[in-house]
Amino acid sequence: MNAVSSPSSALPFPGHALFATRIGVCGLAWNAQAVVAVQLPEASWAETRERMLLGLHKRHALMARGPVSYEAVSSRADLPQQALQAMAGVQCLLAGLNAERNQGWTKLSAEALAAGVLGDLREAYDSNTPDLIACKVLPLLTEIALDEFCVPPFHTRVYALAREIRPGQTMTYGEVAAALGEPGAARAVGQALGANPFAPIVPCHRVLAAGRQPGGFSGGQGAVTKLQMLEIEGAAWGGTQSLFAD
Repeated sequence: MNAVSSPSSALPFPGHALFATRIGVCGLAWNAQAVVAVQLPEASWAETRERMLLGLHKRHALMARGPVSYEAVSSRADLPQQALQAMAGVQCLLAGLNAERNQGWTKLSAEALAAGVLGDLREAYDSNTPDLIACKVLPLLTEIALDEFCVPPFHTRVYALAREIRPGQTMTYGEVAAALGEPGAARAVGQALGANPFAPIVPCHRVLAAGRQPGGFSGGQGAVTKLQMLEIEGAAWGGTQSLFAD
């Protein structure tokens, strides 16, 4: 799969859009080369957009190049290919393994449509994997290109490792630190994941605190959203007990 399209002056670069998912309305921003930010649902669509753009403003400020405007896009036809692929992939992931049973989120209200929220894009996800198309497996999304400008080098290493954790599996902050060759850096791993501007493409929800406790989570409703995302993926301890088993 090629997640990055060639730049075109007819397409909005940079740009951003809001799109529906099973857990609520997410945001995504892009430039001509890659995805630059993803935002999990906040209390309102406006807050989701605001938090994502504020994070981008802070990152651009570190570059000392002045503000960058991310044009709002509310039509699928105006999406560049890499943005369409990223949104469709996130929708596939967050729909879960039993996606066909959880289709309520695909029916957008008139208010959502008027606000420019994009609906179900999953059929656009470019995958040659029959099991993924049949919702029998979930996508890793490692093919989605990310522009990590102004992301600290240690954070970049943490994100790269986190992207290799498969859906439904988990690691602890300490395990990630050890895998990076930094066994004393569990707290720094947690801080890096807390600053993650790409969730769930960088799946920080799959990294837990010591003792397999949920730990902190900066997206959505905090730990509640983290647990919800893990439940959707069928996450289990020791391969036997799901988080919300009866």
